[in-house]
Amino acid sequence: MEDKGARLRRDVESDDITVLPGAYDALTAKLAEHEGFDCVFTSGFSISASRYGLPDLGFLDLTGNVEHVRHVTKAVDVPLVADADTGYGNAVNVRRSVGELMDAGVAGVILEDQKWPKRCGHMSEKKVVSVEEHASRIQAAADERDSRENDLVVVARTDSREPHGLEEAINRGRRYEEAGADVVFVEAPEDMEELEQIASAFDAPSFANMIEGGKTPYLSSEEVEELGFDIVVYPLAATLAATHGAREAYRAVAQEGEASDVDTVGFDEFDGFIEADRYRRMAEDYGR
Repeated sequence: MEDKGARLRRDVESDDITVLPGAYDALTAKLAEHEGFDCVFTSGFSISASRYGLPDLGFLDLTGNVEHVRHVTKAVDVPLVADADTGYGNAVNVRRSVGELMDAGVAGVILEDQKWPKRCGHMSEKKVVSVEEHASRIQAAADERDSRENDLVVVARTDSREPHGLEEAINRGRRYEEAGADVVFVEAPEDMEELEQIASAFDAPSFANMIEGGKTPYLSSEEVEELGFDIVVYPLAATLAATHGAREAYRAVAQEGEASDVDTVGFDEFDGFIEADRYRRMAEDYGR
């Protein structure tokens, strides 16, 4: 059977852009799959917020990330790309981290070149490690993948645009490509001209990140594809929408005593999303 890394790799190398919706837990991943997406993405930003109620400032560690991601991969059949932050250490640590994430069922990983503790890519005052240090991390990730004869897709992200400028970011991306990255991701370009330069800068597939209210112009997947990118992620759309919806529901209960006027899915529809009927039938088969 074709593994999920191979499925993801085939999608990335196709002529059509690969669209990654952000899923912050197993339920949102199932919803994304239900809407027809061929793959999903887990962001450190959303996991840190949903799991711990904390910002994306390095509070999420390898153990917490792997445990969370494992629940997501078990819930869906589509490939999952996991945000692996910096890989949680040097090249040796990265190799272990990538192995743990592969054991958890991921099809792809993103590794960034920030210093630890990292911060959200659309925050300011980021600091990056040397280009050779991160190149060694990327090589370690590729070595772990190859040692298992797996098709894991390794995405190399550079956060050097904000502290060192676009030219440095593109040069870093090319070095990471040489080190074994399958995809290159320059984080937080600040205008359309920069996006255009990035889209054509690499032999490897290019990756764009669309965050509502972030530093980068917010574009549709069709617009991103027209620029020449191969992958686009919308990591926070569901997280921000869920936050708004939950706040409205709690506000209604607090102010009105109930939430019947809040726009929600119905109980039966929700029951369907989590496949409750399948488990009820299973229980009946066991006479329970």
